[in-house]
Amino acid sequence: MASEKYKPEWTPKDAGSEFAGRVMPGVSGASEGGGGHTARRRPPRARRLSLDDYEEGVLRGDRVILARAITLVESNNPGHFNDAQELIQRILPHTGRAIRVGITGIPGAGKSTFIEALGCYLTEEEKKVAVLAVDPSSTISGGSILGDKTRMEKLARDPRAFIRPSPSGGTLGGVTRKSRETMLLCEAAGYDVILVETVGVGQSETTVRSMVDFFLLLVVTGAGDDLQGIKKGVIELSDAILVNKADGDNKRRALATKADYNQILHYLRPATEGWTPKAYTCSSLTGEGIEEMWRVIADFREQVTASGFFQRRRNGQTLEWVDSMADEYIHSRITQNPDISACRETIRKQVLQGDMTATRAAEALIDAMEKHLFSAGRRENAGEE
Repeated sequence: MASEKYKPEWTPKDAGSEFAGRVMPGVSGASEGGGGHTARRRPPRARRLSLDDYEEGVLRGDRVILARAITLVESNNPGHFNDAQELIQRILPHTGRAIRVGITGIPGAGKSTFIEALGCYLTEEEKKVAVLAVDPSSTISGGSILGDKTRMEKLARDPRAFIRPSPSGGTLGGVTRKSRETMLLCEAAGYDVILVETVGVGQSETTVRSMVDFFLLLVVTGAGDDLQGIKKGVIELSDAILVNKADGDNKRRALATKADYNQILHYLRPATEGWTPKAYTCSSLTGEGIEEMWRVIADFREQVTASGFFQRRRNGQTLEWVDSMADEYIHSRITQNPDISACRETIRKQVLQGDMTATRAAEALIDAMEKHLFSAGRRENAGEE
């Protein structure tokens, strides 16, 4: 009887087992499509924060507000620029107390695994750790996977740690355009150690050197020709070289690689005045060598602070930051000027048609910039006077 009750109306009389369809009865009193369940509410939208909210939240160490503050700073929306810069200005007196460590290495060197091992060690030592992991952006779609955080599961769950993956946005140098502002926000939030993981190693992956105190290069055994390929790019800028994955059968090879790098470092000029860079080994899986690496970083800070070079380097980095922002602003003004864009297209067509050499094209483009941008600015200033 129960079987007949659940058969559809279109089932033939005396039908056999070949008609296996069944229709479950509806719930009495339920609205159509509701299934008797209360409709799930959408989560409320996060309320808009004022600058005071951002400032208080960051200084309080609120990780949610810190993340939103970083999003504000990273935003390319022109309407967010002034608020972001005002926020940076407000928190500036609370920055500068953390040690900034840049970490780079070829893909597969184990950067994320090492950072998690080091970060977990530091949080156990009652230190607050912020990780800024930069992921490469696609040159085609502009998108980025931002998957570094998924490889730091243990550290991501630690309340004393903050991990922020960010897209490179096509910026060369292994870091994002806003990495410096992000570091300042993390320092104001009370983090003792800032670990900056770059996209990967190469000739351009050296910009991070200009924004960190200690620059660590991660390598693996069997690099071979890769060593020569990256030598001038990062080895001579490194404060230490760490041979990762020194465990199991690979430990003997790691020690041999360490000796090779120490020999190379002996002939290179140190990147930091008064500091002699050396090579070390570690295993991010077993934790062997992690504590030693942190002692090296701590000794580095103590030594270069005593000599005065620590503050001199930071002062130089700040001035370099000013210059880079000025360059970026000029480049933005040039690319957004419609008259210059029109001239550029005309000049490029002439170059492709063989009517103009590349050198003459560059001169013509510079003349267009002088005419439509800089000369116009001088005329505006003269009119105001």
